[in-house]
Amino acid sequence: MNDLEKHSFYSFLAIYLVSSLFFVLLSSFWYYSSLKSSLENETYYKLTHLADSISGKIINAQMKEISLSLPNEEGYEYVLIPVDETLKYKVGYYEENGYKVLVSGSPQEHLNIAYVIVKTKEYFKDLAKLKADVATRAGLVFLAIFFISFVLAKLFMRPVHKRIEQIEEFIQDVSHELNTPITALKMSASRAIKKEVYDKKILTNISISTKQLETIYNSLTYLNFSDKQEESIELALGDVVNRVVKYYSELSEAKGVKIEVDIDQASLNIIESRAELLISNLLSNAIKYSMPESTIYITLQEGLFIIKDEGVGIAKDKLEAIFELYSRDSQIAGGFGVGLNIVKQICDTYKIKVQVTSTLGKGSEFKLLF
Repeated sequence: MNDLEKHSFYSFLAIYLVSSLFFVLLSSFWYYSSLKSSLENETYYKLTHLADSISGKIINAQMKEISLSLPNEEGYEYVLIPVDETLKYKVGYYEENGYKVLVSGSPQEHLNIAYVIVKTKEYFKDLAKLKADVATRAGLVFLAIFFISFVLAKLFMRPVHKRIEQIEEFIQDVSHELNTPITALKMSASRAIKKEVYDKKILTNISISTKQLETIYNSLTYLNFSDKQEESIELALGDVVNRVVKYYSELSEAKGVKIEVDIDQASLNIIESRAELLISNLLSNAIKYSMPESTIYITLQEGLFIIKDEGVGIAKDKLEAIFELYSRDSQIAGGFGVGLNIVKQICDTYKIKVQVTSTLGKGSEFKLLF
């Protein structure tokens, strides 16, 4: 991962873990508070039950005039307070010196006993166990969340990493594509200056290079500013096709590729610049992947546009991917993987159906149905 990806990865991980830790701590606090309250009630009722049980035995012993036999409850202590002894507590439930204490007046002075005091440390032992249990569970839950968050961060970064790779490749391809016509322009201009005679070959090279730069510019402009509001018009597509063919004639001639055109009357409600970009991308792609001394066939009828080349072709298993952004089926020719994506975007916008057939080594055919 590069620095940007690492920053994104650790930022996502940190935010996820901090928010998860807060949630775990909050949930643990609620869980602990609930169980603590339950334990508190359980201790109170246990002490109350024991005090009432002792008081009942005291009352029963006096009424039946039998000896007093008191229960021995493990973990619980009790004290009987005679009537004539001053009690430092009021009747009630207390916490003192590590004990939970219940003072009960239920003996009602039977056997001369005024109060029963019952106390225990079990509450605090159970509370310590509860704290340890909640802390252990919270720790295990957070470890599980940490593992899940790490996996999620990886999954989250996968498409980001892929897109960054595509962008990096796109920038490299654009740089390469720009470098070729710029170098040609510099060389042609330098030759023209040295010769002081502007022959046709030099001017043709300059023209081709300029048009390559303009094609790249138009594609990049569409990708970044395609939401610009323009009005569609009923456009004669034949005029657009002829303009585009003429525009690329120098490039096709330089490569030795012949373009045969069969045009009938056809119209489409579309923005003119979009129509030119659509035909331009299809034709420039055909020229780019055509073999020298081959032919490109263009047919236009009402509701149908066909462009067929005799180029390298496209593998059947890659036909669906050719319209994806930054997708490049072949490394034989240049390009940066946006031309056919632009074609697909324009076709989708104007409800134009695209059909592609291709055979490796024989060429490709694009049909637009509108």
